[in-house]
This record gives sequence, C-alpha cells and structure tokens, in this order.
Amino acid sequence: MPPAGTSRRRRLGVAGAVAAAFVAGAVVGPMVALPGIQAWAQEGGRAETYRLLNLFGDVFERVRAEYVEPVTDRDVIENAINGMLQGLDPHSSYMNPRTFRDMQVQTRGEFGGLGIEVTQENGYVKVISPIDDTPASRAGVKPGDLITHLNGQSTQGLSLQDAVEQMRGERGSSIRLTIRREGEARPVEISLTRDVIRPQVARFRLEGNDIAYIRLSSFNEQTEAALRRAMTTMRSQAGGNLRGLVLDLRNNPGGLLDQAVQVTDDFLDQGEIVSTRARRPEDAQRWNARPGDIAQGLPIVVLVNSGSASASEIVAGALQDHRRAIVMGVKSFGKGSVQTVMPIPGNGAIRLTTARYYTPSGRSIQATGIEPDIEVLASRPDPNAPTRDREADLRRSLRNDNGERTTEAAPAPPLPPLNLPAGVLDRVVRQPAEGAPAFDPTKPETDHQLQQAVQLLRAVAAAPAPQRRAQR
Repeated sequence: MPPAGTSRRRRLGVAGAVAAAFVAGAVVGPMVALPGIQAWAQEGGRAETYRLLNLFGDVFERVRAEYVEPVTDRDVIENAINGMLQGLDPHSSYMNPRTFRDMQVQTRGEFGGLGIEVTQENGYVKVISPIDDTPASRAGVKPGDLITHLNGQSTQGLSLQDAVEQMRGERGSSIRLTIRREGEARPVEISLTRDVIRPQVARFRLEGNDIAYIRLSSFNEQTEAALRRAMTTMRSQAGGNLRGLVLDLRNNPGGLLDQAVQVTDDFLDQGEIVSTRARRPEDAQRWNARPGDIAQGLPIVVLVNSGSASASEIVAGALQDHRRAIVMGVKSFGKGSVQTVMPIPGNGAIRLTTARYYTPSGRSIQATGIEPDIEVLASRPDPNAPTRDREADLRRSLRNDNGERTTEAAPAPPLPPLNLPAGVLDRVVRQPAEGAPAFDPTKPETDHQLQQAVQLLRAVAAAPAPQRRAQR
C-alpha cells in the first residue's frame, strides 16, 4: 500500500506547464515494429504539437494586446490550464496556490467557509450536499440547489474554483446566496455567516441499546480514527449487547482513497479491498485487507443513496462483494475514478484523473453506481419530484469499461446470493407508509431506511447461529 503522506495524494471525488503537457502527449508514437516508420511518426507528431503550441501563443498574445480590459499573464495562463483540465472530465482541474492550500486544510478535517459540497452544472454552482452541523445545513441549503448569485453577482462564467473561493472567508463574515430550487416559484435568498468548518466526520448513537449506528459524512484524514472511537464507545455503552451495525454512507461525497481502504479494512479479515487501473498496466495497484474486524463479526447494513460517491462506493462495494455487509437504500452516485493531486512547485497543483477503481469482484461502478442488495426508498415515489444527478449525467464523464475487458481480465462474476434467514426479506418495507411524516435528519423516527436496516439486523441476529455465520 503506498504511504498516505506522499505528495501525489490520491483522491476520489476537480505557458511552460501547458507546453510540457502537450509534448508529453506527443512523444508516444504508434506501436509499429519498423524503427524508421516509428521515428517518422514521432517527428510528425512533434511537428503538430509545436504547431498547436504556436497557435496557443498567438491567441495568448492577442488576448494580452487587444482584450477590452488589461489582463494579467497569470490569470490568462491559469484559465487556459483550467480549461484544458476541465475539458477532460468533471473531476480534473487546476488549483491555484490558495485553492491548493484550502484543499490541504480540508482533507485534514478543518476549513473555513459555509460547509457545502458543490459541483458545476450549466454554468451554475450546484449543491451536492451540505455538510452536517455547518452554516449551510443550519440555514436550510438542500442537495440539488443551484447557487445562481453570490452577494448579488451571478455565478455564470465563474469557474468552480472561483466560486468556492468567494464562498470561503474569515469566520464571522457574511455572504448572501441566491438559490434556484425545484418546486419554488421564486429564487430563494439565504444569508450565511461563515465559520470554521470542523465537520464531525463520524456521528454515532445506539438504536434501542442493541444496534450501533455510525454515519460517516466524508473521508478525510480523521475518518478511520473517528470510526474506531465510535465503535469502541458504543460497545462500551451497550455492555456487550450489540447485535448489529448500521454504517450510514448516505450523502457522503467521498474523499481520500487511503481512508476508504482503512475503513473497509476495519471490517474485513482478508481479501482484496479495491484495485485501480491506470493508463499504463504497470501502474495498476491493489489493496488487501489485514486480519482484524472491529465489529467482531456482527452483521452490518450499509446505507447508500444517490449522494454516496467515490470513497463511499469503494467501502460499500467491497463489503458487498465479500458479503460482509448488506447494502440497503438506492443506487449510489457512480464515481469510479481516482484523482491524483500533483503539486506544481510555486504554482498550486493539478487534480488529474489518473485511474479507475474496481471492486474486489472486478466491477467498475463508473457511471453505473452500486446497486443495493435491498432497495428501500426514503420517501414515496413522486413523479413530479426532481431527480438527483449522478455521475452518468455529468458532461464528459468517463465511460464505464466493464464491457471492454481483455482476455486477461475476465468479466466480473455475479455476486453470491444473500444468505438471509427465511422470511426476513418479506418483512422489509420498500417505501414509507401512505401519509408517513417527511424525513427529517434530526428525527430518526422519520428515517424509513434506517428503520428497515435496524429491523433487518435484529432479525438476522435472532436467527440460529449457523445462519448468522453465513453472513460473515
């Protein structure tokens, strides 16, 4: 396993530099056995590269000389670099020095701002999910909200990084968001006071004194340690009477790959956790579990929804493939790519998509997501309700390559069936009852998915011992 502290840290999940990128792409000639033909092809490729770089230089000079207002060289070059990266896929991007510092702080588990996970759609900033117990969540910002204005200024034309920078700021300073929300006839105005965001990455409690409940809100450097503390605390509170664990990854947008690996390892004694495949076969990597299960064999239900992405999907997919956990909820987001953060000395960093990841059975979930073992809806179906975007809906999202495997990589085998006690699945209610109260995160009794998970775990724990062991 590569060390967690390397400068090229993997995330799941964003004129010399430009020239280097183009030239690096041109030196790889076609795989031709005849040396003379190969050398000619490489020279021809270099000539085309230099022609394109001259084109870039011509446009750059025109902008400097003739744009209606003066522009700085740095702004023009950084915009060009960002355009090059964002044109690849939705998750590659350039980070200027300030944004790079903010990202480093955020992965350590503390940052300043509003507490919103965002992406970009049709030129606007779109909320993926507000982070628990932050100014954004307390003010009622919702997943799917489109932020159209910041302090009255349109977000159209702003890069995602620029918009994020504007939302960051000193603790105590204020900002006004204008939001377009499905179902609202008029824009929603929300005033927020920035704060130091220290998201509680692991929230936990006992359900009925016998079921441990842990919600992981993201995967930063604190996640695995927080998970272990939560498990230890609840085992002590239950006095040895724990019967199961609900691991809630709903609306968890992901984060650090090494934390996803460590969290998964906490529940597995052996076997593969995840593998990654890059452009070059020699760059493929695989992570395996080490002995030790912090849940000590207790049955586990993992809750996922369309906001569960990236690192969350690695955890859910691995535990599902090993049949260590039952995955419940609705299909996840489908982000099956890995981003590597590559610092550029003195000039921030680039976040570049460098690999796809695969679950232990060999599945890529890119643009498809994790299908739950048991589908349970959070609310009754509403044909007029807005649908939440997934990876496949994003422009330029990577294709899924499950259907493009070579003979060396056999198609992923089907997952083994769930081995549940007879009649247990019949007790699972797929959707809330007619007239049931709407889900309120502050009121567990309104959380239909959690209720079904707890009921399932109690039924599994009550089954005869041989059937329980089959779940482990």
